[in-house]
Amino acid sequence: MSRSSMFSKPSPARVLSRAAPEPRWRPGLPAQPFHSEIFAPGGEASGAGLALALARDALLSAAEEDADTRQVLWVQDAKAIRLGGRPCLVGLPSDLRHRLIHVAAATPEDALFALEEGMKCRDLSCVIGEIAGNPKALSFTASRRLSLTAERHGVRLWLVRLDAEPELSSARMRWQARAAPSPAPRWNAAAPGTATWHAELFRARTHAPGEWMLSDDTGTLRIRRDPDADVLAAPDHVRLARETVGRSLAAVARA
Repeated sequence: MSRSSMFSKPSPARVLSRAAPEPRWRPGLPAQPFHSEIFAPGGEASGAGLALALARDALLSAAEEDADTRQVLWVQDAKAIRLGGRPCLVGLPSDLRHRLIHVAAATPEDALFALEEGMKCRDLSCVIGEIAGNPKALSFTASRRLSLTAERHGVRLWLVRLDAEPELSSARMRWQARAAPSPAPRWNAAAPGTATWHAELFRARTHAPGEWMLSDDTGTLRIRRDPDADVLAAPDHVRLARETVGRSLAAVARA
């Protein structure tokens, strides 16, 4: 074995996969999985919206100095297009409008082929896919191929499953998403609010399951901490003040 091969640098995918995992998910984590699934209703855009927000969060977290300006591949099968339509450039963040590559696949098989080939191209920053239902082509073997391809080439995939049942999959992170009421705008009550999702992480290899209200605030993914919301971020007990009922503040401070 040559000396150069003994000390060669590992690929970007392997470097990120060795990062120390955090027990609880939060936006802005530096190491994020390369293959994620998002299950969402086909009658709303919550799946595509959350996938885009998670993708931008991962790209911003991975960027050290310069922002990632590579192209973004968006693949849809024909049924997904009928349910939710094609991506609207006007509705996309301004930094993505000029670098989106859209593929309209006729069948789920064609969509899976486009997703796998896209992840082999390192000129892409990430890949987003939308497939409706539970086609036979999207088997566990197919999902395993997607995971291995994403990790081997270091290109992340967010696959939106519209009106689908969570079957066996090798996706490293799996979400259930639906639209949630937006917070009231600060200056104009008649204006549309910030996009908000009820997101449930029901499977992840390095994180505990949980539910959050996530909001895309000025292009940054945030946990919505609204006391009137039904679902909040899981509390961090380390940072919570201790209970003071029946005790004076002085007694609590001495405890």
